[in-house]
Amino acid sequence: MNWHSSSPDRIDAALLIIRIACCLAFLYHGSAILFGAFGGPGPEKFAASSLHQPAFVGYLVGIAQVAGGLAILTGVLIRIGAVCIMIVMLGAIFLVHLPHGFNVGNGGFEYALAQLLLACGLLLTGAGRYSLGSWLPDPLKKF
Repeated sequence: MNWHSSSPDRIDAALLIIRIACCLAFLYHGSAILFGAFGGPGPEKFAASSLHQPAFVGYLVGIAQVAGGLAILTGVLIRIGAVCIMIVMLGAIFLVHLPHGFNVGNGGFEYALAQLLLACGLLLTGAGRYSLGSWLPDPLKKF
């Protein structure tokens, strides 16, 4: 195997690994927000305590994280999922983490920025060959 070349198979495999790495946090945190899973707050508490917003904001954030995470994992409508994640991460950066600086250890925006950039990359590249998106009708494949 030539480790110095970028064959289409290797790029598709790398995209799958990146998709898995990106989606795990969103499925976990989105489930905690949307369903109260893993000891999470649920949408009402999340919106009220974290954002000082009405409950529907908690539902929107939870749905965006779970649906975006599933889209990224499966590759189905990945670009729409990536946009959902990008919006959530922009909100997390500007509404929560920015005042704490860059360092994630101090509550900073380091990890949220990394996830935002991963979602940007997936928006640009799409899912790659190893996805369920290929099963979609042709007009939906571009999303």
